[in-house]
Amino acid sequence: MRALFIQHDHVSPLGPVGERFAHHGFAIDTHLVVAESDFSAPNIETSFPSFADYDVLVPLGAPWGAWDDACIGRWLLPEIAWLRDAVDSRMPVLGICFGGQLLARALGGSVAPAPRGEIGWTSVWSDDPGLVGEGPWFQFHYDRWVVPPGAVEIARTPAASQAFVVGRSLAVQFHPELDAAGLEGWLDWGGASKVQENGDDPVVMLAQTRAFETAARDRTFALVDAFLTDVAGLLPRA
Repeated sequence: MRALFIQHDHVSPLGPVGERFAHHGFAIDTHLVVAESDFSAPNIETSFPSFADYDVLVPLGAPWGAWDDACIGRWLLPEIAWLRDAVDSRMPVLGICFGGQLLARALGGSVAPAPRGEIGWTSVWSDDPGLVGEGPWFQFHYDRWVVPPGAVEIARTPAASQAFVVGRSLAVQFHPELDAAGLEGWLDWGGASKVQENGDDPVVMLAQTRAFETAARDRTFALVDAFLTDVAGLLPRA
């Protein structure tokens, strides 16, 4: 089986999500949307690969708003249409943070700036802890979705919806792919100032992430396993 991960910028590693897909025998391809050289002017054009060549799609996070057509619309709108066509063809999608927001827009929901952002390790209230555990999960977002028609919200925090299921697809607002190496990249590329603006210490946050890494990886493995088995139907139940 083949999985396509959409990396919207050069600091979006696959982390333990990619590790778990590889463990299950998936051949993994990646498509980089905004290269490092375009990071400061991200409204570029790109052609997305044919989703028919894959068994599952995993659009990852991004530092831009999934609502911001003016900033990144030259590739944002085509990706939304691409995801809509993929889901219409019954292609499974695991949308992570920005990727989950794109899935919401593609299926008739919406995305807008939230009253407040969420940054750091946060527990979620889950209706289906066998699929989406309560965490804590790492958050780094300022926007939130309105769940699309026909989808079922299965997790939330007081600030935002955190997960929904629709057909063979799952969207999560948090970052199961995040590990310490990934956070270092985010902090180096503008994240540190955002953490400080939120009233937090990036050095402490990174140390906390290192301390949580083993347990967080186990939670991510469980989420990927449940997605592939119970939502996407790509793996047999044990």
